[in-house]
Amino acid sequence: MHTFTVMTSRQIQAETAEEAALLMYQTLTRAAAPINYAVTDEANLTTHVELDRDSAVNFASTDHTADPGNW
Repeated sequence: MHTFTVMTSRQIQAETAEEAALLMYQTLTRAAAPINYAVTDEANLTTHVELDRDSAVNFASTDHTADPGNW
């Protein structure tokens, strides 16, 4: 298994950094999950990924912990 850092971003207007973080949290808990990500690998190479929403929803609905490839 490899280790990746996965990031998503959104421009948010707020009075403080904490308020911006809280507004992002609120968005993540109430809206559809983002589909655009920046993914950085162990060699510090970053790839921008845009997921197909239907495929992502299908993937998320499956329990991948039972996948023998994860053992």
